[in-house]
Parts: sequence; C-alpha cells; structure tokens
Amino acid sequence: MKAVCGCARNNSHLCTPLMDINDLLQNLREALEITPDNDKLRAHLAQTLLTAGKAEEATAEYKRVLVTSPRDAKSKLGLAKAYAAMQQWSAAIVILEDLHKQGPPDHDVHLLYSRVLLQEGSNGKAMDIYEELLKRWPDRPDADLDEQFRVTGQGPEPDDDEDYEDDGPPGELRASDLIVKTDVSFADVGGMQGVKDEISMKIIQPLLHPDLYKAYGKKIGGGILLYGPPGCGKTHIARATAGEIKATFISMGISDVLDMWIGKSERNMHRVFEVARKNAPCVLFIDEIDALGANRSHMRQSAGSHVINQFLTEMDGIDADNEGLLIIGATNMPWHIDPAFRRPGRFDRTIFVPPPDAEGRESILEILLKSKPTKDVDLRNIAKKTEHFSGADLKAVIDIAIEEKLRSAMKTGVPEPMTTKDLLKGASTHKATTREWFITAKNYALYANESGLYDEILKYTK
Repeated sequence: MKAVCGCARNNSHLCTPLMDINDLLQNLREALEITPDNDKLRAHLAQTLLTAGKAEEATAEYKRVLVTSPRDAKSKLGLAKAYAAMQQWSAAIVILEDLHKQGPPDHDVHLLYSRVLLQEGSNGKAMDIYEELLKRWPDRPDADLDEQFRVTGQGPEPDDDEDYEDDGPPGELRASDLIVKTDVSFADVGGMQGVKDEISMKIIQPLLHPDLYKAYGKKIGGGILLYGPPGCGKTHIARATAGEIKATFISMGISDVLDMWIGKSERNMHRVFEVARKNAPCVLFIDEIDALGANRSHMRQSAGSHVINQFLTEMDGIDADNEGLLIIGATNMPWHIDPAFRRPGRFDRTIFVPPPDAEGRESILEILLKSKPTKDVDLRNIAKKTEHFSGADLKAVIDIAIEEKLRSAMKTGVPEPMTTKDLLKGASTHKATTREWFITAKNYALYANESGLYDEILKYTK
C-alpha cells in the first residue's frame, strides 16, 4: 500500500492511506477475469485507466462495454473523453453529437462537446453549444470557454459568414419569428387622436398619395418616438398602424437582439432591419427603446455602444433603402435615451402619449366591453370617475368587475351581466398607476427641459 495524500506523507495519522493506482488497476483486472461480463466493473476499470492517463487502454475497455450496453450514456461520454485525451477530435465529436441529440441534457456532454469542437476548429458550433450550456446551467460556466467566447473576452468570433436567408440560418433570427400578425386598426384604438394624426402624416397619407409626397421629395416612413406612462397604448397604436395600412408588423424587444457573444447583437440588429426592408411597407416597433438607446457616454467601454451604433446605422439607411419602413419606438423613460436618437432623419417626431381623456376613456371602455356581458352601462359616468386611468388601468377595472361576477355566479349558479355599479366598484378598488410616473416625469420637465421636449408633460400636469 502506498500513501498519496499530503497528511500521510507528513506522517499524520488523520488520513487512511489510499491504494496505489496500479494496485487498483490490477485488482480490477483480476476481478474481471472472474466476472468478465460485469459491465459496471469494466466501466469502472475504463474510468480508472482514463484517470491514470492510459487513454488508449481506456478506449478499448469502453468499447467492450458498449458492445453489450450500447445505450450506456456514461460509457459513451467516457469513450469521448478518451478520444479527446488522444486528440482524436473527429471520433469524439461523433459520439458527443449523438449524446447531445439523444439527451437528456447533460452539463458534462455540453462542456466537452464545446471544447472538442473548438479544438477541431468549429468555432461557431462550439459557441452555440456553450451558449446552450449557459442557458441550461447559468450558474456553471467554464472559465476557459468564457475567455474564448464572452463579449469581455478576446477569443475568436463565430466562423459564420453566411448571408441571411428569409428564414434565417440555424441559430439566427428567422423572419417567421419576427413578423407578427395584426388584425387591429385605428378603429380599435380609443382616443389618441393626436398620435394618430402624426402617424398618418408619416406613413398612411404617403401611401395614399405617393405622387404628391414624391413631388415634395418626402419619403414614406421615418421614425416616431412615443413616450408616456406605462399602459397608455403605445404598443397598441403601433400594432394598429400596421393594421390600418395592411402593412407588415414587426415587434422587437431588446431581448430579441442583445446577445453575450462577440458581434452577434449587431448581426441580430441587422437581421431585424433586413427582414423589415424585404417586407415593406412595414411598421417596426421597438418597445422599451430606452434599454437599447441608453446614453452612449455611460457605456463607452462596453459592447452596448456598438449595438447602438449599429441601430443608428440601420436607421439612417446608409447601406440600404428604408423607403416604406416606419420605425416606432416606445419608452416610459425618454430622459434615458441618447440624444443622437432624436436627430432629424431618425426619431424626428417625439410624441407624448398621455393617459386618455374622458372621451378617450369612454371609447376605450366601449371597445373593451364589446364582447363582455353588460346591462345598461353608463360609460360616460365611469369615464368621469376614472380620471388619470390608463388603458391598462381600465382593463384592470373590468377584470375586477368580472371576478366579482364570477364569484357571485359560482354561488348562485346564474351568470349575470355587469352593470355600471359593478364597474364603478372596480374603479374605486383600483388606483391609477400613472401618478407615480408623473412624479418622476415632472421633475425632468422642470429641471432638464432645455430643448422643450417635455413641455407636453408640464401642460398635462397643469
């Protein structure tokens, strides 16, 4: 017996000496002579050989196990490790690809697969597998692969130089994932007449009178930035714009674009714009654009500035024609957006979307209640009692009233329609969510309004 731990070498009695690796291998071989069909014992021998640096011998033992137990995933992974130890990358990849496809998901399989692909020179595929690993096991990254692939690292970029197809290459944004069907129009949007008029001049009228706009050298499309408290219909009006002119509608969230990998966020951004251009006339809606358009002075050393620059390049249409492309950005926090976004030719119309007025609230209630069971509802009275309520707040009021009716119906067994009283009760229960936003917005309007951008907020709060 030979001791292999530190305390044994120092003559400590606190640790039991461990068996010498060669003695262990000899014992395992002798045991297999007695029970040669014991696959578990043979797999243990193969693992011990691999640990001892005897990869070629381990390979032979793993192969014998897999002859009788071809579905033994642990032995397959061991064989792949043995091939990798001998730098037989292609053989290891064949096994790991099978394990990856067949599942179930295994962290060690993903990790080894990515490492071997990298060694074999398939950088793009290696990056995809490692990205998948991080999505499944975000708390178990690998330092070496991080250094190769993360944005903060200096490793290789993906070896994917393919042009984007309409459906996109594997792993990329596809047109079918980006384009959203919309069946709403301005008739489905309560109030917001000022916003509708601005949008109409940007894209609806140019499509109706193309020759007139062409005579003045005015292009179809451009950029509109909508800002205001949450829940006031910014997304709804963008979707309705596309429906109004039967245009393609693409809704892009920041999560659809941003990626941890070097250069991939910029590629995703380009892909979105390419799909929009190919499907013009198109309304490209970007929600929470403040997350994308944060002031570049705050992120000069980060990858975020590259994404902003890519977005502005695409928006300017320097290398492509943006004719027929209307870009609508929405934000609750316009004060966080880089001023470069509001230059002429980009978001050259900035529109305040306030909570709906009494007439708008009445119209929204009528639309929301259209398919609901009601009886003698006084919409004007409810609209008066819901000052400062957003469209989302009005929907919440209706939901509260419906829940009360459901509780009653469960007890009596008789469903009854909603009345004015039910809706007013819901309105008294729910508080307007826009008030907190106006507290913050008013501070910016009072103390950071050199350009007059927030005059509409001051006008509304007065």
